[in-house]
Amino acid sequence: MSTPTPDDGRLGRLGRFCARRHWWVIGAWIVVLVGVAVLGRGLGGQANDTVSLPGVRSAEGLAVVQEAFPTQGAAQGVVVLYSPKKPLDSPRVAAAIAAGHAALAKVPGVLSVGEVIPSPDGQIAQVPVEWSTPPQELGQADLAAMQAAAAPLRAAGLTVEYSGSPAVQAEAQAPDYSVLVGVLAAMIILLLAFGSLVTMAIPVVGSLIAVGMTLMILVVLESFTAISSVGLAIATMIGLGVSVDYGLFVLTRHDQQIASGMPVEQSIGLAVATAGRAVMIAGGTVAIGVLGLAMAQVPLVTRMGFAAALSVLIAVLAALTLLPAALGMVGTRLASGRIIPFVKRPGPVQLEGADGKPRGWARWSLMVTRKPWPFLVGALAILIALAIPLFSIDLGMVDSGSDPQTSTTYKAYGLVSKGFGPGANGPIEVVVEGRGAKAAAPAVRAAAAKVPGVAVALPPLNSPTHPVSLITVQPATSPASQQTEQLITTLNSALPPVAGAGTQVYVTGTTAVNVELAEKVAARLPWFIGAVILISFILLMIEFRSLLVPLQAAIMNLLSVGAAFGVVVFVFQEGHGLSLLGVDHPVPIESWVPLMMFAILFGLSMDYEVFLLSRIREGWLKTGDSHRSVAIGVAGTARVISAAALVMVCVFLAFVLEPNVVVKMLGVGLATAVLVDATVVRLMLVPATMILIGKGNWWLPKWLDRILPTMKEPGSDDA
Repeated sequence: MSTPTPDDGRLGRLGRFCARRHWWVIGAWIVVLVGVAVLGRGLGGQANDTVSLPGVRSAEGLAVVQEAFPTQGAAQGVVVLYSPKKPLDSPRVAAAIAAGHAALAKVPGVLSVGEVIPSPDGQIAQVPVEWSTPPQELGQADLAAMQAAAAPLRAAGLTVEYSGSPAVQAEAQAPDYSVLVGVLAAMIILLLAFGSLVTMAIPVVGSLIAVGMTLMILVVLESFTAISSVGLAIATMIGLGVSVDYGLFVLTRHDQQIASGMPVEQSIGLAVATAGRAVMIAGGTVAIGVLGLAMAQVPLVTRMGFAAALSVLIAVLAALTLLPAALGMVGTRLASGRIIPFVKRPGPVQLEGADGKPRGWARWSLMVTRKPWPFLVGALAILIALAIPLFSIDLGMVDSGSDPQTSTTYKAYGLVSKGFGPGANGPIEVVVEGRGAKAAAPAVRAAAAKVPGVAVALPPLNSPTHPVSLITVQPATSPASQQTEQLITTLNSALPPVAGAGTQVYVTGTTAVNVELAEKVAARLPWFIGAVILISFILLMIEFRSLLVPLQAAIMNLLSVGAAFGVVVFVFQEGHGLSLLGVDHPVPIESWVPLMMFAILFGLSMDYEVFLLSRIREGWLKTGDSHRSVAIGVAGTARVISAAALVMVCVFLAFVLEPNVVVKMLGVGLATAVLVDATVVRLMLVPATMILIGKGNWWLPKWLDRILPTMKEPGSDDA
């Protein structure tokens, strides 16, 4: 007997259309991708890591410096010299330094080369270099030109390293294999999970096209707005993970349906209407979360959120159009190319086998639903234990001392610390502005020199064009240390009274800006978290017509995020296992990372939550049995959630290969959250909680049900 066609709504019609016109849809994606790539290449935009912080006092001070001392606005670099055998003032070494100094001044793009600044022991020196070229336009070619100019220095036996521009930009442009490793891991996992080359290839190729489209759009936008290099890395990381996930959700639902005898086109429509609907809700939640980063009022973080949101929205669009087209193209050949015969293809959800005994994930789902209390208590214990380090989180900045040990910036950092003290890597600038600035500057400098934690306060530098004086203060501790953070706070309170009325004092510089940024983020983080949870709660309440389901989803997702934060603090701040990641000492958590991680993690947690709850709700609407519907939902989604989560974990962990320690933080945090969420939360905590609550899961006051928008339930064939 033929199965009646379910009413699967607009999404179902979209899926069937893409399946019928598959070549047109696939061709359209490829044409648009190529067109956007050509446009981006023609416009010639570049990533821009410049940080603007409106409303941050230290950033205002930085603007005063750049206006009063125009060369301060140029790209700053330092050539660090080390003579291990002879002092720098020995005749042969001094002659080589003079020759190198002259050669560096002739490098294209160099505005000026400052005087050589020797260390007290006479073996290490810093040579400041100012560039006329904007920082975002510098790169490996400029560093290579500097290295060539420094040939006389190396010939004389000196060690030559570089910090600042263009070394930082060149290392950011170095080849990175994290994407390749992530894609290869995804291919292996999907092959082991489903046994078919075709089933493996469709979501992987689709994710590559979706990520390529995202990156090409961002390349185009680089010509019109600032897109940071870290933002591009985040877009790639998130795009790869969610594209594979969303594709798997729809593909697995389709595979189950055609295995039960449903016609291909009808199955594609129903898969898009059901799993695709879950993808839309999940993707929308992720996008809302990362776009909510604008609440932090930090443009750099806002732009990162935009890049991440774009990658998610493109992934959703690909799952709803490109994937159905690919499924329509392969038709009934979806299970062909099976090279691992013992891996069975997904079939209809069955809680009992032919012998009446549960098999595979059905056995697990029944075990959890029959004895929920041990799983509930065990899951909570695991999550709370992982989250404990979070309570000692230290927001700050990551400096070049955390760069890869083979990098020139790391070596330069070490030499400067050895010769001049760790604080020389992050000097603090005290700006005195006003009619009495030049008269007050010596007293301000004297007061700064007496503050505990100050190694040296240099004499004031007066602007020739503005009533501004600049005092450079070198801390005794490194830029990333808590002592330096406390020193900046002390300087902010101690120096303004010395300057007197009518004179402004700004404590600024990169280190001070990062400290104030961390304070701003910490103040706004609770508001941001509350807003994201509220919006997600409303979306889930509309979708599942329940109060308790979105409430428990919010609580469980907070637990997942807390566990991920705890692991990041345990690894990076407390230093456990850091050497495995290529970092040689503990670092503070970069100030904006908690904002970004929460936005992404809360959304990613919702991916699996929505997919699982959608199947549970389908079972509830069909059977009215809370125990059976939960068991059906877990058994029907555990395989695809486990495979998708393992893919995403590998994709995220591959990003620990990035040289940027902040990207490593994000990779470890995201991988941990996904792993915990797909195992402890979705396979233990959610089903145990829903079983204990029973019918109350779907309670919604009638008055609230009447005023909420109604989203039509698509048909379903699940037993």
